[in-house]
Amino acid sequence: MSTLLIALGVGVLYLVVYHTYGRFLARKIFELRDDVEVPSVALNDDADFVPTDKFVVFGHHFTSIAGTGPIVGPAIAVIWGWVPALLWVLFGSILMGAVHDFGSLVVSMRNRGQTVGEISGRVLNPRIRFLFLFILFLALTIVLAIFGLVIAVVFKNYPGAIFPCLVQIPLAVAIGVWLHRKGIGLLVPSLLALALMYVSVVFGDREGWIHSFNMTLADWPIAHWVAILLLYSYMASVLPVWSLLQPRDFINSLQLVTALALVLLGLVVAAFVGGSPLGDSELRPSLEIAAPAFRSGVEGAPMMFPFLFITIACGAISGFHCLVSSGTSSKQLRCETDAQFVGFGSMLLEGFLATLVILACVAGLGLGIQGGGGEFLLGEAAYTARYESWASAGGLAAKVGAFVDGAANFLKALGLAPQFAIALMGVLVASFAATTLDTACRLQRYVVQELAGTFVAKNGRGKSTLSANPLSWLSDKHGATIFAVIVAFWVAAVPPTGMEWTWGNVGKGGLILWPMFGATNQLLGGLAFLVIAFWMWRRRLPVWFVVVPTVFMLIMPAWAMGYQLFSEGGWLLAETKSWPLILIAAATMVLEVWMVAEAILCWPKAKGVLEEALEPLGSGKSSAGG
Repeated sequence: MSTLLIALGVGVLYLVVYHTYGRFLARKIFELRDDVEVPSVALNDDADFVPTDKFVVFGHHFTSIAGTGPIVGPAIAVIWGWVPALLWVLFGSILMGAVHDFGSLVVSMRNRGQTVGEISGRVLNPRIRFLFLFILFLALTIVLAIFGLVIAVVFKNYPGAIFPCLVQIPLAVAIGVWLHRKGIGLLVPSLLALALMYVSVVFGDREGWIHSFNMTLADWPIAHWVAILLLYSYMASVLPVWSLLQPRDFINSLQLVTALALVLLGLVVAAFVGGSPLGDSELRPSLEIAAPAFRSGVEGAPMMFPFLFITIACGAISGFHCLVSSGTSSKQLRCETDAQFVGFGSMLLEGFLATLVILACVAGLGLGIQGGGGEFLLGEAAYTARYESWASAGGLAAKVGAFVDGAANFLKALGLAPQFAIALMGVLVASFAATTLDTACRLQRYVVQELAGTFVAKNGRGKSTLSANPLSWLSDKHGATIFAVIVAFWVAAVPPTGMEWTWGNVGKGGLILWPMFGATNQLLGGLAFLVIAFWMWRRRLPVWFVVVPTVFMLIMPAWAMGYQLFSEGGWLLAETKSWPLILIAAATMVLEVWMVAEAILCWPKAKGVLEEALEPLGSGKSSAGG
């Protein structure tokens, strides 16, 4: 019963926070208004800037920021006990994550949809703009290089998820094109597409052509998946948002909401009557938290501080979210007041998702899993089997598997078939990874275009000229996207440190830089808070609720990365050194120190002094950041 009370209590808390703290920020701090012209209207190009209903933008925003982050992070962090993980999700999402996402969205909307990296050059100084954009480029390169591997691993472990995930793409394109021409709502067609997807889950993994299709693709080499997914990301990046991004993400958001509702309903049933009957008996195992509240001395695990705060990112606060807020969502909202629902509300819903992931791993697993020797494990034995050591819980398959098995146990308590329950959770994980991948590619395109704008000369009409600079092609959306995809594939193609160059290892290169992604991602959150704080400070707005999270999110990732670099057995002192990892991590730390030093020097001079205004629209100069 305690598991159910936690879930319900967290849900009620988030609703209260949205209607109190969220409303306070929207009305009293940011003073959002309905009559202000927003970027999607002022710069409407029917491709990137498109005025869109807030529920559709919510679907895009939520599925993009969620990805696998609120699943993978909490699924490993419970190794330190369920209480620290839950507390960080609650306090992080309310006091930091929601403010960070909401603030990034509002600041971007007030700056014609520019990314926070571009805005930093005006609210702080031009040097910080370049440094910030370069860090964004590194972080997004890691995402693009690794998420093909993530999706491939999910497909190999849960083949039943392949066809439902792939069929979403043509369905989304058909819906997007049809709705754009007819000008009608997205809800009904998306519900039909969602129903088709669920039908494909039910029947897709039974004997037949769909099952054979799934098994054939599950055996594909990772290199094939990486290449195909990056090609798909290129197409998703350059197509108008209404043709693929919006309908696909809206379908995925409906899928997630229905899946969460099923998981929550299963949790309620399990709390009152127990889990699915074991074997041929009528005995239903009781739902109890099988994990310890606090746990220390785990074999091979790093110290809880600061690593808890970079292990759980998306469920509490994630720097990647500032890119979605300022990169795509700010270009689609058709009304300023919709920003609370999309920016603040999405983060709270993601915090609730992370809470359910924690409960699935610490209580759902206890309803029964198959042990390594074929035996059936319950309660604490089931938890220990997955979290005995850092090594046993640290692999991607183990992290995802803990959530999938635990959540599937909740679904099985409803009487759903085990095969369907597991396939449905696999679809959820793979779909989120795919939405993060295509959104990240579009965001990387914006970053490359903004970086190129630093070096590319403009003619009198504000257009880039090849004769003026050979980098002009990077200012074009196709050129910038091709560059982003090629760099990501090059990183992915390099075999991980210590592995031979074989066809089976191609596509795993993202693992080289992946160990630093957690700290780099959280560092982005701190840097985005810096931009928000300076923007508000220049307008004499209250900054008390931003400064503390800013300091916290600058110290924790720096502490974690420094420990990973210089501690005994760390990257710099390891017997087999990964020099690309060491050099990029060291460079990132230097860039952070440089940026913080610049910010400290700027802070006393910035209060009440507005930054240089953007060029008027129609002046011939670009102001949209891509």
